[in-house]
Amino acid sequence: MDWNRILTALDACPIVPVLSIPEAEHAEPLARALADGGITVSEITLRTPAGLGAIGTFKKACPDMVVGAGTILSAADLDTAVEAGAEFIVSPGFDSALLERLAACTVPVLPGVATAGEAMAARAAGIMRVKLFPASLAGGAPMIKALGAPIQDMGFMPTGGVTLDNLADYLSLPNVYAVGGTWIAKPEHLVAGDWAGIAERASQALAAAKAIRP
Repeated sequence: MDWNRILTALDACPIVPVLSIPEAEHAEPLARALADGGITVSEITLRTPAGLGAIGTFKKACPDMVVGAGTILSAADLDTAVEAGAEFIVSPGFDSALLERLAACTVPVLPGVATAGEAMAARAAGIMRVKLFPASLAGGAPMIKALGAPIQDMGFMPTGGVTLDNLADYLSLPNVYAVGGTWIAKPEHLVAGDWAGIAERASQALAAAKAIRP
């Protein structure tokens, strides 16, 4: 798996919007609004019928943005997302069958973990970057800090309960390479056509991240 492209994008902006897109028509203006705000990586979830097609729309509208697929629950989801052009894969968790497929995937994968045991299982499969999910319920920043002592070579992307207010708690940790969150572009923002607001929230998040990580 080649991480170079995604890591370069995360160096520019360690904020990954987690996007649930209600309608296909929202995808293009959403991509442009996020790019206008400085976002370089986005995760489009497969929680809605519009999600899969939005991957290609994002790539066409903003070719420089790294676009991944989230809410991968099965091997079939993984295959469909990769075929649709997803450049990385995110799952909320895993079972043994999905973990095996994630480890063999041709694009970078970020399986969700919530315990030390799950982090160790991912590591044993050769996966060294994971998502802590749901971060706020799984122990938040103190949990990630604690996991960093025994599992020193693993990187975490906390997702779930991350906001602009607690961004510094996470990005100040050396074993956090990025954060994921829904606050920048919620479904209601898309339905309302609040593209300017999305761009502004993205810009605020990027400015906050750069203040933490100059």
